[in-house]
Amino acid sequence: MGNNDYVPLFETRPVKGRILFRLFAASILVGICFICIYRVRFFPLAGKVERWSWIGLFLSELWFSFYWFLTTVPRWNPVYRFPYKDRLSQRLEKKLPGIDIFVCTADPLIEPPSMVMNTVLSVMAYDYSPDKLSIYLSDDGGSDLTFYAFLEAAIFSKKWLPFCKKFKVEPRSPEAYFRTALEPDNYPVMVKEWLSIKKLYDDVKMRIETTTKLNRISEDICKQQKGFREWDFVSSKRDHQTILQILIDGRDPNAVDIEGKPLPTLVYLAREKRPQYHHHFKSGAMNALIRVSSKISNGPIILNVDCDMYSNNSESIKYSLCAFMDEEKGDEIVYVQYPQNFDNLTKNEIYGSSFRVIHKLELLGLNANGGPCYIGTGCFHRREALYGKKYDKDCKVDWNRLNNRKVNESASVLEDTYKVLASCTFEQNTLWVKEKGLKYGCPVEDVITGLSIQCRGWKSIYLNPEREGFLGLAPTTLLQTLIQHKRWSDGHLQIFLSRYCSLLYGHKKIPLKLQLAYCPYNLFAANCLATLYYVAVPCLCLLKVISLFPKTSNPWVLPFAFVVFAHRAYSLGEFIWCGGTFHGWCNDQRMWLFKRTTSYFFSFFDNILKLLGYSQAAFVITEKMADDDVSKRYEQNLIEFGATSPMFDILATLAMLNLFSIVGAIKKVILDADHSKVLDVFGLQILLCLLLVTINLPVYQALFFRKDNGRMPSSVTSKSIIFALLASTLTMY
Repeated sequence: MGNNDYVPLFETRPVKGRILFRLFAASILVGICFICIYRVRFFPLAGKVERWSWIGLFLSELWFSFYWFLTTVPRWNPVYRFPYKDRLSQRLEKKLPGIDIFVCTADPLIEPPSMVMNTVLSVMAYDYSPDKLSIYLSDDGGSDLTFYAFLEAAIFSKKWLPFCKKFKVEPRSPEAYFRTALEPDNYPVMVKEWLSIKKLYDDVKMRIETTTKLNRISEDICKQQKGFREWDFVSSKRDHQTILQILIDGRDPNAVDIEGKPLPTLVYLAREKRPQYHHHFKSGAMNALIRVSSKISNGPIILNVDCDMYSNNSESIKYSLCAFMDEEKGDEIVYVQYPQNFDNLTKNEIYGSSFRVIHKLELLGLNANGGPCYIGTGCFHRREALYGKKYDKDCKVDWNRLNNRKVNESASVLEDTYKVLASCTFEQNTLWVKEKGLKYGCPVEDVITGLSIQCRGWKSIYLNPEREGFLGLAPTTLLQTLIQHKRWSDGHLQIFLSRYCSLLYGHKKIPLKLQLAYCPYNLFAANCLATLYYVAVPCLCLLKVISLFPKTSNPWVLPFAFVVFAHRAYSLGEFIWCGGTFHGWCNDQRMWLFKRTTSYFFSFFDNILKLLGYSQAAFVITEKMADDDVSKRYEQNLIEFGATSPMFDILATLAMLNLFSIVGAIKKVILDADHSKVLDVFGLQILLCLLLVTINLPVYQALFFRKDNGRMPSSVTSKSIIFALLASTLTMY
C-alpha cells in the first residue's frame, strides 16, 4: 500500500480541555507560591514548639506541592487511541497472528476454581479464529481441584462457544452473562437453547463447587483423565514436579465443538516447586509459560490476565491488533494495556476501587509520552520483546513468517519433552530474567518489566474502549483493600529506591515526561509522613493553643483557601466527569486518607527495614471471595472493620485524636469571652479538624454504634481511646 493510500488502523486524538487544565494548574502553582512566601515571611521566632510545628507543616506542604507537580505531568497532554477493527479485517484478515493467552492462578482457596473456569471460558470465546487461539493456565497452587475445573471448562466449551457466537453473547463469562442477562422471550428456539445452556452451566458450577467443598476428586472422574495421575507424586503445593497437560490440542481434527468448528488449544501447567528454590511468584509463573508456550503454539502475541479478570469484550484481540499491525506505527508498539476494571463495585464505590480518574485521565497522559506502564493483567505483549529484543526502526514485522511456525510433535510428546522448561533450575546460568522474560525481586514486578522494555526503545499504548476489555473482582473489605494497597505501594517504593528508578534507569532512554510520570506511583508510600503530620499535628496544636495558619481576617488566608477549595472542586469535577457520583467522590477522599495513614505508612517503613536488612519481600494474594454477611454489608455501603489489625489501631487513634481536638476547640469557643477572636485565630485549624472528623464518621460508627460483625473490635476501641487520650494529655501538659 502506498503512503498516499495509507489509512491508519488506529487514530490518536487529543483530549479536549487541555488549555483549561493548564490555566487551572498555573493558578494552583501561583497559590502554592504565595503559601510558601507566607510560611517563610511569618516564621514564628518565639517558642520552640511553635517553630518546629511550623517547620514540619511547611515541609509537609512542600511535599504536597512537589507531589502535585508529579501528578500534573501526565495530565498535561493526554490523548485517546481509537482502533478501527473493520479496517483490520478488510486488509489483514489472512495475516492475523496466533494469540497465546496466559491465565494465572495461585491458590484454590482464595481464587475459587469455578471463578478460574469462567475466566478461561471467556477468553476461549473471543471473536477470533479458534485455531489461532491457545489458552494456558498457570496453576501455582498445583491443585487437582483447579485442574478439574479446567477439565470441566474444556468439556463445557464445546457448547458454550457456539452459543456465544450464534447469539453474540456479551460478556462471555457464563457466570457474568447469566447473572445479568434476561431470559429471551421473542423466539421459542432461542429460549429453549438459552435455558438448556444455563442448566448445563449450573450443573457444571455445582459439580465444581461441590468437589471444591469436599476437597477431593472422585475416583470416577480421576479415571476419565490421565492427568490426575500426576497428583499421585505431589507432596504439597510447594513441593511437586512439573505438571504439563494439553487438554485440547487445536491441531487435532477431532478437537471440535458441537457444530464441528475447531476449538482453541487448552494447556494446563503447574511448574515445578521445591522448598529449596525460590519460585518468584507470578513473574516466575509467567516466564515458565513463555518458554512452554513457545514450543507448543508460539503465538507472536501474548495476552496475560489474572484468574479473576474475565474478558468482558469479545473484540479486544482485534482492537489490540489494530495497534500491532498498523503499517506505519505498529512496528514500534510493544504492548497494549487495558485498564483494570471491576464488576462488583457498589454504586458509590465505598472503598474507592474504581480508579476511574486514573483510567480515564492519567493513563491517557502516558499515552502521549511513550505509553503506559505494564500493570500485570489485561495486557497484550509482543512475544519477541519479552525475549529481550530491542526496537529497530529499520526492522519490519513479517506476519506471514511469524504465522508459518509449525509444531509437528504430538501432544503427548510435547508434554513429556518440554516439562523441563518449567523446572526450578532451568533459568540458572541463562539469560532469563537478566535479558529475557519478566523481572524478579519486587512485589510489582510487572512495572519494572514494562519499564525495562520501554527503555529498549519500544512504545506501548493504552486502550480503554467504551465496553471494558476486562472485569475483575475488587476487595470487599477495608482490610483487604488496605493490604492490597500496602503491597502495591511497597513494590513501587522498592522500584524508586532501586536501580530501576525511572529517573535513573530511564535516563536518556525514555522521554523525561514518561520518567516523571512513573514517579507519582513509585512515591505512593512516601506520602504517609506528610499526611500523618497534617492529620495529627494541627489538631494537637489546637489543644495547645498554637496557631499554624493565617487568621481568617488576614488576606494571607486567600492562597490557602483557593488552593484547597479549587483543587478539591476540580477533583470532584473530574470524578463526576469520569462517571462517578458525589458520594463516590467522598468515599474516594476517605480512602485517600485511610491509605496514606495506614497502607503507605507500613509499606514506607517496611522499605526502610529492607534497606537495613531486617525484612524480606513477600507476595500477598488478595482474597477474591467473601462470606454472605460481608457481601451483604458491602452492598449496603457499610465499611467492614470486623478484624483486628495495626492498620485499624492507627485509623481509630487518629479519628479519636481529631474528635478530642474538635471537642476541645468547641469548648474553648464557648468558654472564651471573645468568641470571634478565637474563630479568627484558629478558624482554619478548626475547619481542618472538623473536616477530618467528618471523614472519620464511619470510624466513629464502627467504634461506638454498630452492632453487626463489621463493627470495630472492642480491643481496637480501647487502644484508640487510650492512645488518643495519652497524646492529648501530653500535648496539653
